[in-house]
Amino acid sequence: MTRPIRTLLIANRGEIAVRVMRTARDMGLKTVAVYSEADARALHVESADEAYPIGRAPARESYLRIDAILDAARKAGADAIHPGYGFLSENAEFADACEKAGIAFVGPPASAIRAMGSKSAAKALMEKAGVPLVPGYHGEDQDPALLAREADRIGYPVLIKASAGGGGKGMKVVREAGEFAEALASAQREAKNAFGDDRVLIEKYLTKPRHIEVQVFADSHGNCVYLHERDCSIQRRHQKVVEEAPAPGMSPERRARMGQAAVDAAKAVGYVGAGTVEFIAEGDGFFFMEMNTRLQVEHPVTEAITGQDLVEWQIRVARGEKLPLSQADIPLEGHAFEVRLYAEDPDKDFLPQVGRLDHLLLPAAIPGVRVDSGVRAGDSVSIHYDPMIAKIITYGADRAEAAGRMSAALAATEVVGLPTNRAFLQAIFATPAFAAAELDTGFIERHRAELLPGPAPASARDLTLASLFLLLDEARASAAAAEAQDPFSPWGLAPGWRLNRSAFVDLTFAAGAERIAVRAHYVPGGFRLDLPEGASVHVEGAMAADGTLEARLDGVRMRARVVRAGQRLTVFAAGAEASLDHVDPRLASIEATGTAGRLVAPMPGTITRVAVGAGDKVRKGDALVVVEAMKMEHTVAAPRDGIVGSVRFAVGDLVDEGAELLILEDAE
Repeated sequence: MTRPIRTLLIANRGEIAVRVMRTARDMGLKTVAVYSEADARALHVESADEAYPIGRAPARESYLRIDAILDAARKAGADAIHPGYGFLSENAEFADACEKAGIAFVGPPASAIRAMGSKSAAKALMEKAGVPLVPGYHGEDQDPALLAREADRIGYPVLIKASAGGGGKGMKVVREAGEFAEALASAQREAKNAFGDDRVLIEKYLTKPRHIEVQVFADSHGNCVYLHERDCSIQRRHQKVVEEAPAPGMSPERRARMGQAAVDAAKAVGYVGAGTVEFIAEGDGFFFMEMNTRLQVEHPVTEAITGQDLVEWQIRVARGEKLPLSQADIPLEGHAFEVRLYAEDPDKDFLPQVGRLDHLLLPAAIPGVRVDSGVRAGDSVSIHYDPMIAKIITYGADRAEAAGRMSAALAATEVVGLPTNRAFLQAIFATPAFAAAELDTGFIERHRAELLPGPAPASARDLTLASLFLLLDEARASAAAAEAQDPFSPWGLAPGWRLNRSAFVDLTFAAGAERIAVRAHYVPGGFRLDLPEGASVHVEGAMAADGTLEARLDGVRMRARVVRAGQRLTVFAAGAEASLDHVDPRLASIEATGTAGRLVAPMPGTITRVAVGAGDKVRKGDALVVVEAMKMEHTVAAPRDGIVGSVRFAVGDLVDEGAELLILEDAE
């Protein structure tokens, strides 16, 4: 018997909410969004037919509030709730609450979520079902002496893992017996802090493992299939960076064995809906790790190679329908990759970044490229949620074509306002070892020098394009300022013509602490630029309103874009980017005006400490205010000796990037 679903509420945010709405609309369903105060103008809110507020910005006060979400569902008349991933997607209490409210939960039954929620209990179930397990200890007895004996029995190296967790928290590699006690205590502390549960399990640590996961799908009629596998071996700190399907080097026979093991795992817990069974593989062996009882972030690569819409499958199964295809009918064609474009700084240990996206261009128009995103230019990456900007997915007839399209897609991606991992992702796809599919979970650490070479100095090309942008922008401004009644004024037509002035201009750029001088000579048809170290280049070109340059550098034609945000110029050319600050002499006296006494928030965040009050004397370097964002603290220190004139915020206040925190006056 089918269950009618006409109105679907998506209990999530960002790109997954937008993606689910797209399929729901195609199926003729009414879509309902929920949103926190921070997301009032978010893309997923504007994409829905209706949207309901559910609380303040912190997730625990909004997206994790079962009562608020169900209240919104009742008001909207929702027949079903899709949880997306993250937040409440694997919360058995939420699944139960939906069913009790008479609303279909687009996911597995609560019993399956509970069964797979504990790594130890899940592995005990898998052992009974005959699913291969890594040699290890998954018992309830957590006596440290017993755990040490079990580690000795398994044989070092071993891996200690939080029983209730994921994402690398509470996970420690122990290479010899003498390190075990300290590593165990550390893993238990992390597990307790992250999950409220300090239980651990111990497994044999594989030295060059691959992370391969199998997409499974089951309906309420007893049918269960696998939609092939994904290789997610490229990881940092146990977090996936690149996902691809199918897994390189996978034979049909091994695919069938792993697929059947995944189906057996799903059937063992009475699974219904979309799920992912994760395996660790080394050599010819593969071993069960865990089951994710939800749709995965990387599901688009499976959709690409099978031609199926997995969200549509989810909704059909939630209606009570049978699976659309049998195992024998599921296609496997071509190859697909997915990367996650994050607001983070790879050169600072991938520190998450928050703030405004001043400029965002995603490569949706390239053949074989799909982009899933929940943000637009002008939106902010919040301190409260995951800093993912977009997922970029590419598809090709084979692995090489899909990889080539990914390189092109990343080259066409432009983000200004926040550091991203774009160049890091580009470096992965440029690595010969990646092209040869030499994959395992240690890939990034092994190739760290290639992938993270550190900041590069500004190139001659970057300086030339930045200079051309400024010169053409000045010419545009001069033309716009020309007298309307005299459109042929030389002031508007000849930017290089100056009364009683030489036909050149000096430009100064800053790259970190370095100052770089460029002298631009006005010559017929363009400019001659004198660059550092005696280099010279002839440049000409035209600029569109969006900063796109059609340029010729010593006769070599190229297209680039320069985006200005304040005095920062970001140059996008030939798939690379570089940032330079234009040192405008007209602003050189700013520090003499008192503006330099304004201390502003370096990023959006929460004030966690105010160390001073009005009238306090401070010395250069003294801590004044502490701002916290994404669980990281930034201390705003006094740039000089002075007296605090006024403090604008208190502990607990939320501040935007650039918000004036306090006034620092001269001691005199």
